[in-house]
Amino acid sequence: MPAQLPPGASPEAVARTLARHPRPLGGDTARHVGPAAVSLTAMVLNNQPDAPIHRTIGRKPDWLRARVPGGQGYERLKSIIDEHRLHTVCQEASCPNMGECWSRGTATIMILGDTCTRSCGFCNVKTGRPPVLDHDEPRRVAESLALMKLTHVVITSVNRDELPDGGASIWAETIRRVHDACPGMSVECLVGDFMGDERAIQEVCDARPEILSHNMETVKRMHPAVRPQARYGRSLKVLAQFKASGLVTKTGIMVGIGERDDEVLELMDDVRAASGADILTVGQYLQPTRNHLPIDRWVHPDQFAMYRREALARGFGVCESGPLVRSSYHAEEQARRLSGG
Repeated sequence: MPAQLPPGASPEAVARTLARHPRPLGGDTARHVGPAAVSLTAMVLNNQPDAPIHRTIGRKPDWLRARVPGGQGYERLKSIIDEHRLHTVCQEASCPNMGECWSRGTATIMILGDTCTRSCGFCNVKTGRPPVLDHDEPRRVAESLALMKLTHVVITSVNRDELPDGGASIWAETIRRVHDACPGMSVECLVGDFMGDERAIQEVCDARPEILSHNMETVKRMHPAVRPQARYGRSLKVLAQFKASGLVTKTGIMVGIGERDDEVLELMDDVRAASGADILTVGQYLQPTRNHLPIDRWVHPDQFAMYRREALARGFGVCESGPLVRSSYHAEEQARRLSGG
């Protein structure tokens, strides 16, 4: 007998979710971590076909309202992205700010395909083994950005752990080509941890993006559940290598996924001590589907204001902190404020 569908879910919707996230939530964490640091027995969802379990995504508070995509600027940017067969994290990760950012001509380009080799419990990007490596992608990205005529661009990527260099060579070529094609545009790159490979990380650093970012995502205690294939300490070392290379360094976290406020402040201290990072973003975790980690709390705007004050007091040059803030939200303004422009 087929498993009962959750209230309000159609068979088509469930099929799309299972196709996009075919593996159990968070991947095979047992082979990556030691004793459990946090129990999610009562919260974690499974997508097994014989007994699916879903939790209702609660109603968002009034302060979480995103602009519906549309308008001339949005349509222009979408046509360029579609024509050049580019991926954007705006679309793949279901970013709530896509309407606002695209309407003003800002987007975050995602390179190295649309399939990630990792299976983080919060992320809506497709998980699996990427089918191909597109060596022509750096050229297409540079040509499309030249058409967009932006002053600042954010480029990110999926994790490609199956590649010997984690995709670092594609990253470096993309940065160089964009600099050549768009000399008046600053480039911000949001990269993974390259499994801690210092040579791969340095290859990206040597391409000299104006801002180099790697997200901590969550506090140390929550890493086994939220980022099962990442390591808290390894991410700190990545940020330290960015800073040692003389680059403007940035990281971001989400709140409302199970952390405590004191742990958020401890993370700020750890980042500053390890790397002296320049920019911090703090935003509300939004559960993409019923098959992702549940929201633990809605963080009030007053709390985000507190995070910003604490970050600046700890020495971060810029802190964007708010319910809808994401890594690339107002990135061009952050770059301008740091440069004094």
